[in-house]
Amino acid sequence: QVQLVESGGGLAQAGGSLRLSCATSGRTFSRNVMGWFRQAPGKEREFVATITSNGADTFYTDSVKGRFTISRDNAKNTVALQMNSLKPEDTAVYYCAVYKTPYYSGPSSWVKDDLYWGQGTQVTVSS
Repeated sequence: QVQLVESGGGLAQAGGSLRLSCATSGRTFSRNVMGWFRQAPGKEREFVATITSNGADTFYTDSVKGRFTISRDNAKNTVALQMNSLKPEDTAVYYCAVYKTPYYSGPSSWVKDDLYWGQGTQVTVSS
């Protein structure tokens, strides 16, 4: 059974930093794109960042470019999101996700059923 477990969420002040981590189990995802998504209250879930299987390519939504960094460790089956210069608009539940197959069409389109999901971790940024 595939499991994704996030950790590292919490409360931060604007301008501060948080680091999210996600541990996966149940199968190996070294060939699959991994990523982070978020959902703010009253809004739809949105793409934040993805990283290709070997870590060579990363993709970010425009609002986090230059502030967030995604990384992965295939030996440990983990993916992380370093979040710096946090803003109140970053407040959301953050979800770790892994594509079920090695196929990846890019960050501009994603389908919820194409990914495995974690349970989510709350990130709250105060002004």
